[in-house]
Amino acid sequence: MNKPLRRVGLTMMVMVLLLLANLTYVQVINADTYANNPSNRRSVMEEYGRQRGQIVSATGTILANSVETKDAQHYQRVYKNGPEYAPVTGYYSSIFGATGIERAEDDVLNGSSSKLFVRRLSDLITGRDPRGGNVQLTVDPKAQDAAYAGMTAKNFSGAVVAIKPSTGEILAMVSTPSFDPNPLASHDNGTQRDTITKLDDDPNKPALNRATQETLPPGSTFKLVVASAALSDGVDDANTKNLPADPTITLPGTTTTLSNFANETCPESTNGQVSVTIAIEYSCNTAFSTLAGKVGKDNLIAQASKFGIGQTDLTVPLSVAPSTVGSIPDDAALFQSGIGQRDVKLTPLQDAMVAATIANGGVRMQPQLVKNILAPDMSPISTFSPQEAPGGPAISKDVADQIKAMMKLSEQHTGGTGKQANISIASKTGTAEHGTDPKNTPPHAWYVAFAPADNPQIAVCVVVENGGDRGLAATGSSVAAGVGRATINAYLAGGG
Repeated sequence: MNKPLRRVGLTMMVMVLLLLANLTYVQVINADTYANNPSNRRSVMEEYGRQRGQIVSATGTILANSVETKDAQHYQRVYKNGPEYAPVTGYYSSIFGATGIERAEDDVLNGSSSKLFVRRLSDLITGRDPRGGNVQLTVDPKAQDAAYAGMTAKNFSGAVVAIKPSTGEILAMVSTPSFDPNPLASHDNGTQRDTITKLDDDPNKPALNRATQETLPPGSTFKLVVASAALSDGVDDANTKNLPADPTITLPGTTTTLSNFANETCPESTNGQVSVTIAIEYSCNTAFSTLAGKVGKDNLIAQASKFGIGQTDLTVPLSVAPSTVGSIPDDAALFQSGIGQRDVKLTPLQDAMVAATIANGGVRMQPQLVKNILAPDMSPISTFSPQEAPGGPAISKDVADQIKAMMKLSEQHTGGTGKQANISIASKTGTAEHGTDPKNTPPHAWYVAFAPADNPQIAVCVVVENGGDRGLAATGSSVAAGVGRATINAYLAGGG
């Protein structure tokens, strides 16, 4: 064979090998990527050709299901109480893909999960139409209804998260303002595109799940973390009066001042000093900023980490934005961080986890939204099992009990609606400054609590952004506490 022919032969052989390699990459290595690409209309039509599974509440209430249609897509997704549950269910769109549980549990709902292998094999043998599996959530409708009603009654922007302390089950997850996912499940492409455009252009961000994806300064609710660090490390005890009751102090190394609410002296002082218990009871900023300085940067960060603050891989199974203590370059920053200001930012879910951990005797449980994976006939396939978070207890039971006692005193001084004589609540409020002109910007109002205080069944976090209906006069007690108590009361009245 002469040299030119040999070159042509080698070139052709290389081209064949490259084609085989590309075919292997496309059909084997990258097959799932192409199959799951929202732009792959064949996969979309195949999915719509079979009945997608239901999403149901902890009590079995249907939150999302598929109804048969007469068009080419065969089934359309329908969301009952769409805006109330949208932060949890998300949406399922033929154009824009899926969000929320629709995305996190897509393989179960569309029937492709390995958990449904036996069912798929049975469908193949018997000739039955294939169907997706069902997902049962941990969400309790009574708690969810109360939380949503409390936030929407006054058009609050913010979030509510409720957790069962002993298991980590998420009992309520509300984000307002919300949106109706039904138009995004429409078989009319124009309706879907118009809806997504309106959501994207809305400055109120109704499609944002504020419960898991927004981080905000937690204000005085962060004092629970500082108190935990102080008591755990022996920096201070609960009742010795050695913290300043002064209405104002000057931050170390600066001329900047930090004040108590309304520039008041902390009550019940002796020789100008108060204890950690009194400082929690009356939420005294000057005392707690000083306590943060005594705890120190490293101890504070370590304690925050034990509560889960800073975790970057948390899923419930929805992804969760990381909370942070932020940068603490000097003592002045440490003092500010000690009252939940400066660069401290938590998601409402994370703040609920702090309260739930204290309620659970210091043991942090992994939060979870999914209770059961169910077969198409609603028989159970897999069941959620409570799991402790890695790293051991966040605080000891003794420290948890001490902080619980402080929170019970705090609740006695917390105003707002919804108090019931037969329900003992342990709580902490927060009023968090933010923005470029914080003194003239309505604050975020926080409320974290658990009840019954001595046998906790529910822990809750409420945040109402930008002062709610109170503007600059907003506080955690006047704006957020009533929503939190309504959620607690509804859950306990329902037998939770």
